[in-house]
This record gives sequence, C-alpha cells and structure tokens, in this order.
Amino acid sequence: MGTTQLESVQEPKYWHLKTVLSEALDSDFAVGAVLPNERDLAARFGVARATLRQALEQLELEGRLQRRRGVGTTVAPPRVGVAVSTAQHDWTGGVVGEAWQLLDCTTDTAPAAVAGMLDTSTGEPVHVVRRIRVTHGQPVAAELLYVPSSSVPDLSAIDTPSGPARARSVLRELHRLGLEGQDRSVELGSARADDAKELDRLPGAPVLVVTTRYFTAGGTAAVSVATYRADTCRLTFGDSGALEISHEGQERQAS
Repeated sequence: MGTTQLESVQEPKYWHLKTVLSEALDSDFAVGAVLPNERDLAARFGVARATLRQALEQLELEGRLQRRRGVGTTVAPPRVGVAVSTAQHDWTGGVVGEAWQLLDCTTDTAPAAVAGMLDTSTGEPVHVVRRIRVTHGQPVAAELLYVPSSSVPDLSAIDTPSGPARARSVLRELHRLGLEGQDRSVELGSARADDAKELDRLPGAPVLVVTTRYFTAGGTAAVSVATYRADTCRLTFGDSGALEISHEGQERQAS
C-alpha cells in the first residue's frame, strides 16, 4: 500500500514541542505554578521563541495553561467532568455545597424552548435561580434554573423578592417536592455576553451547554441550562450522576 499524502506530512515542530511541554507540565509543575519566561523555556527545549509561542497557545486552547494578567502563564487546574447520565444529580448542592455559589433569584419569563419543556405558557413568569460553579478559585460554569410556581407552591409565604436568600428558598422547596428522575443533553455552543462575563471568557468563546430536565410524578418540575467553559471541562459517562474531577490518575467527587 502506498503512502498517503497525509502520512507524508511531517509533524510541525510546535506540535511536537506541545507534546513535550505537556509531559513536562505533568511531571515538573504543580497546578497554579508559574512557567519560566519564554526566553528561558525556548533555551531549555532548544527551539525558537516563535515555535514556543505556538505550542503555548495550543496548550492554552486545550485548557492546560492559563495566562493571568500581572502573573504570567500558569498551569491550569484539572478539567471539571460534566457527567452525562440519567441518574439523579444532586443539583441542590447549591444550598450547602462549596462548588456552586448562589448569585440571585428573579421572576422572569423562560425562553420558548424551556417553556415547552416545562409545559408552561409562553410568557408565563417562572422563578429563575442563577448560580455559578467555581473550581480552584476559577469560574467554570454558569447555570440558570427555571422553576414554575406550581413546583414551589409554598414559596409565596417568603417575603424576599430576589437575591441569594430567595434562591436558597426556591431550592429548598424544590428539594422537598421529591424529584423522581431527569434527562440531560449536552451540545457545543458559543458564550453569550452575560455568560462570558461570569466565566471570564470573551463572547463567542466555545462552551458546553448542558440542559437538564427534572421530573416528578406530575411532570417536569424544573429545567436547568448550565454553560460550562469548554477549555476547562470534559464529558464523563457512567451510571453515577455525580460530577467528577480527575487529575494525575486520581478522582474525587464534587457536588
């Protein structure tokens, strides 16, 4: 069999250097460590600075490195695993968990697609809980949880009209409802302006959009639309609904 055109193309120098640098990040640097300057790195690996910059840019795109203003280039924390599973996911970690931080809760209309999943009329107000997920001090996901009034009927007795306290109350009442299952879909998208601001990304940056529908005996209780940074997250598959964070062959559970 003859050699194809693709097989005859040599691997670019920067791509080979990226592989070497990636191995060095695993063995010689800890998460958050600041890399030496470009001149020192280029001398260490015997390459031109232009080649080095290409390799560093590729590693940044892959989420291995971060460029922090006033600090330099640092080793990025491990990717957050987004579990794709039909098992029950404990999203109520926003009440007591450390990974998710509640930001606000308002009353607004849901997008048409979400309203269809909730089986509510277009334009009907719902509770919208907004929260953000932080790992290693870095925002990696922003979530909007849409909850119709019928799912939290006792919420009317709470005076707080908005804010984190209202969000905690909505989650608490939803938890009491007793969820019986969920379905989840994941798709690649582009960060909208509001998501990009919360995730410290530029508008249009690649993101993973995870849409989850939570069920009760009476139908759909809530719909979550979570936007994850594509450069810091990866998909995981299995029977567990937990989110997994893995690094250097070790895994630990996160809420």
